[in-house]
Amino acid sequence: MKRIKRTLISASGILVVGMAVILTAQLLHQPENKAPDKDYSGLVESITETVSGYPGEIGVAVIINNRDTITVNNSNIYPMMSVFKVHQALAICNDFDNKGRSLDSLMVIDRNDLDPGTWSPMMKEHPEPVISLTVGELLRYTLSQSDNNASNLMFNRLVDVAATDSFIATLIPRSSFKITYTEEEMSADHDKAYDNRTSPLGAAMLMNRLFTDSVISHPKQQFITNTLKECLTGVDRIAAPLSGKEGITIGHKTGSGYTNEHGVLAAHNDVAYITLPDNQCYTLAVFVKDFHGDETQAAKAIAHISATVYSHLTQAAPQGAR
Repeated sequence: MKRIKRTLISASGILVVGMAVILTAQLLHQPENKAPDKDYSGLVESITETVSGYPGEIGVAVIINNRDTITVNNSNIYPMMSVFKVHQALAICNDFDNKGRSLDSLMVIDRNDLDPGTWSPMMKEHPEPVISLTVGELLRYTLSQSDNNASNLMFNRLVDVAATDSFIATLIPRSSFKITYTEEEMSADHDKAYDNRTSPLGAAMLMNRLFTDSVISHPKQQFITNTLKECLTGVDRIAAPLSGKEGITIGHKTGSGYTNEHGVLAAHNDVAYITLPDNQCYTLAVFVKDFHGDETQAAKAIAHISATVYSHLTQAAPQGAR
């Protein structure tokens, strides 16, 4: 069995629980001399036990109330897949802010320029030979339905991969992620998906900043967060054990990888910002890599971890187990 790397991070001070500790007060804006509200070592142990029972590498990061952070298996080698569409949306909106452009700007798309073989609800909903959509509509397709054609189009015409990567490096640590290829390039060579990589904490930090900090203009940032709350993909992952619970709001983005000839699933991911009825908030990132099973089984692993985190933070009975 692989050794599980375990880290407990407190933004406000260092809590020793027999594992490595990192101070991140500069990120989470908590006074350095104030102790954490709770001991999260039990949550770390529960997550560690959970991930060790699945046939693949699973990385987890949780940021609790914009204050305390825990990670399990937090390396920077997890393929992001479509999670990077959040990064793309932020880079486009920042570019439009700098240029004084509106998301209502119209884009004219020749249907012959689109890939009929990729995941694209946009292409199915717009059979016309020439498609006219606003940038906001294209972003909605990429964020809520993970449309690959819309993403490729905006990388090609608006803000490219290199510029997206550079902008995100101003928001989260450079060492925590790398964006190198588009969906089109990954589709042509599946191994390239491993070069669009992140650590769970890097993805959680970006999602947390998106929902709690000011990183672009307020209208555009609100557009992104509201669209993520309408996400239609991956409802069997982080959202599964929270579904139907009154007063919970979830904004999230999924990423799904390829299955190779040996039946190994490259990636199955979800990153979410969750608000509970008592105003407690947390960001949860779960990245599944090289999973020896199908997407349904990988989704159950993510749901199990989500249930574990929710149970610990609310002191409720565990739900959503395998």
